[in-house]
Amino acid sequence: MKGGAHLAASTLVAEGKLRPLVIAMPSDGLWGDGSGYLAHGNEDYETWIVDDVPTAVREVVPSVAEASPLFISGLSMGGYGALRLGAKYAERFAGISAHSAITRPEQFSMFVEAPVSEYVCGPAEESDPLYWMKKKRDVLPPLRFDCGLLDRLLEPNRELHAALTAENMDHIYDEFPGEHCWPYWQEHIYETLLFVETVMR
Repeated sequence: MKGGAHLAASTLVAEGKLRPLVIAMPSDGLWGDGSGYLAHGNEDYETWIVDDVPTAVREVVPSVAEASPLFISGLSMGGYGALRLGAKYAERFAGISAHSAITRPEQFSMFVEAPVSEYVCGPAEESDPLYWMKKKRDVLPPLRFDCGLLDRLLEPNRELHAALTAENMDHIYDEFPGEHCWPYWQEHIYETLLFVETVMR
């Protein structure tokens, strides 16, 4: 709620810049300092995001059909989840957007007290969003991400942008003034919503 996605969407819909849409903002149950939307033992946050949440939305909002386009977005650790899950389950999503994202598991050490090893699931490469982007490159949906110029994750985001560019993989990458903070995300959630509208056209 602090990101104000619902407020930004209401503004854009009122201005005629965004068609009405449903926004689901699920929590990971505050596992530790954040789950990274990975499976941790019996607590499978990956399945929660990609299976359970869309099913719950369809049950609560009957107008959302099975075939309704599904987008995934997030910020910081949620940005990592959006990048990784959006790529891993590329066939399910119409677009992926991330703000100030963790881009590799080792970066969790900047934000959490738990060992980084807890953010590696299965073979180590499967916790890396870039691994899935390359693996699913033929079906990867439109992708955008951004980062603030004073954000501690700026260089990792630049590295992901460079890696995707080197692979000739289409994506949008932007940098804006700002830090790793709510005011930055409140301002740039508009980028995600306008991206959704562009993809839908």
